[in-house]
Amino acid sequence: MFVALVMVRCHPDHVADAAKAIVAFDGVAEVYSVAGDWDLVAMVRVPDWEAIATVVTERIAGVEGLERTETMVAFRVLSNEDMAAAWGGFE
Repeated sequence: MFVALVMVRCHPDHVADAAKAIVAFDGVAEVYSVAGDWDLVAMVRVPDWEAIATVVTERIAGVEGLERTETMVAFRVLSNEDMAAAWGGFE
């Protein structure tokens, strides 16, 4: 599984509709409304690298009202469960 975080800046009157459109795409696991320089953060989870390009450049980029996106690809994904398994038994 490959993961990318896509930060999205929208026109102010398009944020809610953009979030609804983005979360409906295959490969988008979640969309967060956030404060700061970005309006939304989309969590993309796909089975191969090429699918990241498809989701980001063909689907998300085409959503009405978007001003800009920035994509970060995750090299490793850690969760609390992963950390417990990795460090269990060292206490």
